[in-house]
Parts: sequence; C-alpha cells; structure tokens
Amino acid sequence: MKRRALPALALICAAGLAATACSDPTAGDSGDSGSGGKKAEVNPTARLDGVKLTMWTAQNTVNAPKQVIDAFEKATGAKVDTQAIPDLYEQNVPTKLASGDRPDLMFWQPSISTLPFVQPQQNLLTLDGEPWEAKLGGTEKSLGMIDGKRYAAIVTSPAMLGVYYNKNVFRKAGLSEKDFPTSYDELLALGHKVVDKTDAAAFYEAGGDKWPLQWQMQIQLTDLDQQWWADLNAGKKKWTDPVVVGAIKKYKEKLLDAGLAQKNYRTGTFTGQADSLWKGEAGMVLNVTSFQSQLQAKYSTPEIDKKIGWFPVANSSANGLYSPDQTNGVVAFKTGDDKRQNAARQFLAFWLGPDYPDYIKTMKIPSVQPSVPTPGGLPETSKAQVAALPKAIGVFQAKAIVAPDTHLYLADMIFDKKSPQQVAQAIQDQFAQVAKAQGAPGF
Repeated sequence: MKRRALPALALICAAGLAATACSDPTAGDSGDSGSGGKKAEVNPTARLDGVKLTMWTAQNTVNAPKQVIDAFEKATGAKVDTQAIPDLYEQNVPTKLASGDRPDLMFWQPSISTLPFVQPQQNLLTLDGEPWEAKLGGTEKSLGMIDGKRYAAIVTSPAMLGVYYNKNVFRKAGLSEKDFPTSYDELLALGHKVVDKTDAAAFYEAGGDKWPLQWQMQIQLTDLDQQWWADLNAGKKKWTDPVVVGAIKKYKEKLLDAGLAQKNYRTGTFTGQADSLWKGEAGMVLNVTSFQSQLQAKYSTPEIDKKIGWFPVANSSANGLYSPDQTNGVVAFKTGDDKRQNAARQFLAFWLGPDYPDYIKTMKIPSVQPSVPTPGGLPETSKAQVAALPKAIGVFQAKAIVAPDTHLYLADMIFDKKSPQQVAQAIQDQFAQVAKAQGAPGF
C-alpha cells in the first residue's frame, strides 16, 4: 500500500466532522458494554442473524477483508457490506463523515498523524481490553493509540521500508551480504560500486509518482530521538532544523546530482521500479512493502528468491523502518445502534481470533500475533522484513502529529522549483498550519 501524507483539505473536513460529532447524542464514549462499566465478554462466533454491517475500504483494498467477511458471515449469519470510497481515500473519508454518513467499520491508518482526522474520541468505539489486544506484537501494539486509548484493531503488520536489490547486479559488482551497509553513507558508497562496476543505475527513483521520493530523506532522520519529535509536535522544533535540511540536501547532491539514480528519475514510476529492478537495469530500490506485494503479484516465490534480495538500513545502523498504512488498522464507529456496535466488536474478535490463521494464510502476509505463526511459502525478502520489524524505527508518519506532503515538495526540488531549504520551509509551513487547525498546543 502506498503511503501518502494526508492532504491539508482533509483537515477542513475533519474540523466539520468534529462539529458534527459534538452535537451527536451518541458521541459519548461507549467503550464499555454491560452493567457497572464492565466490558461484556465477546463470543466471536455468536449468532447475528439479521444484523448487517457496513465496512469502508479504499478502491485498491476492497478485496482485502473478503476472506474474513466470508468466514464471519458463514459462522454468524451476519452480513457485511463493503463499500469502496473513491481515491483519494484519506481525503474523501473525512468528507463523507462530515456529511453525516458513517460506516460500522473502516480501514484506517492507525498512526498518530492520521487517526486524528476521523476524530476518534468523538466518533470511534474504544477498543481497550478487547480479547485480541494482548496478543499483538510489540511494534503493532504501539499503533492505533491516541492519548493512551486504543481506537484501532491492528490486523496487518506495518509496511517495512528497506532496500530491495537485484542479486545478479550485486554479483557483477562483486558485492555480497558482507557488504550490506550499516549507514546511509555506506548505502551511497554501495551505489557507487554498482555504477562503477556494472551498466545498471544504483537506484531507481520514482519522481513521476512522487510518493516514493520521501524514503531517501526518511532514512536519514532515524537518529532523531523521541525528545526531538516531542519538541517538533509541541512547536519547539521545526522541519527547517539543519538536520532535516541536510538530509534533503544530501539526497539531492549525493544521490541525484551524483548520478546514482536512473536517467529518467524525474518521470520514473512505481511500476517502473519493479520492472527495472527485475531486469537488472537498476541495482537497488528503496521502498516499502507495497513494492514486495507488486513483485508477489507478478512472480512466484522461487523466482523472487532467485533474483531479488532485501536488507534494512537507517542513517547510522542496519535497522529498517516501519511505516503504518491504511490496511494495518480497522476502526469501529459509534452509530448509536448497540446491536451493530456489539456486532462490530464481534467481527474484530473473530478476525483477530479464530479466523486469523486462515486470514494471513489467504493473504500471504506476516502475522501481527507472535502466537500465530507467519504462513510458510513467503519469499525470503518478506521473511527478512518480518525479522527486521522488532528493531525497526518508525517513519515520521508514526512520530509526528501531522504528516506533511513531503513528497510533493521533493518533487518540486527535482524539477528545480525549490531548493532543499525551500523544501524544508514548505514542509514546516504545512505542518504548522495543520497542527494549528487541529488545536495542537504550541501552534
């Protein structure tokens, strides 16, 4: 799944949504069920004949919940209707919610930068203490939380950001696993070896699709500690900090201007990345798990294992980065209908309970529950990502209260419309504008 920053327009919609929720008689916290504030135990397979639920998805993920929906309907007698929201999903969902329309369930990115745009405190059921919560792995357990309360069930692992490489190109360059980088500078040095010893480009950059441009900058920000991000979120630090400007400048000067990207990097595409890497026209691609999914849709596991490898890297370590996306989280809405709200909780308990092994086997994806083994038959690249997840560092979407449209400003830079300093300033301006509109302290 692609990782976009939420457009600023969505904030306006979210503000309208907040106003709607505040006047909604069902807007109080209905996180508890039963008497005495005690949560009733959920039976995942209890009969729900006559109950109909609605689930919103993005257009390109409408089939993602199909297995669990089919199994849930068979087990309980309920009906779950999926509705695909037109792209841009992250923009159109808040618009529909602000108009008063709302589903029972919805895919939504469970990060601190994106959950707030559906006003979780006013509009979502709290999911603390649900039977599946304690089963989550460490990284997944940290997602879906706002101010210490859980608003999203985590059904898939966050995307992993790392380097996919063509094994044949690396062999021609005389490179092996012992040459895998432990810093961004070493990654660039590796790129020079590819260019010097083969006829392949070191990296394939997708300036035409824009959104992948953010990753080269992202991995250079991994040394920033928790306090730096806390200060950014409080308005005490800015995106114009020299460390951010330096990361943007290094990407431009040490990678793009240094000839480490393919010649058409300004117009390169996401699909072009996969084709170029597969053919050996590029030695490396820095991207998230959606790139992995693209390969798996076209090639078999043995084919991928023979040709493509993966390794993690950060600014000064051999760690990958995790990036939450829309299919990682499912939220349940306050609708004012207790029967449907309880059925929505039961659906999540079924998904992450008795059905979960079948779900991840059907989807061919890693497990978010250490007690449920990841299905066999996954490519070695996928297994490497699973192994890297526990030590992975969050991308800025998982750390900043607002995720600016960094890729758009970087696209301006590669077309010589903005300098690195101007890119950083544009990021800061949007960040401050949205944070202020959210009512964040310090803005």
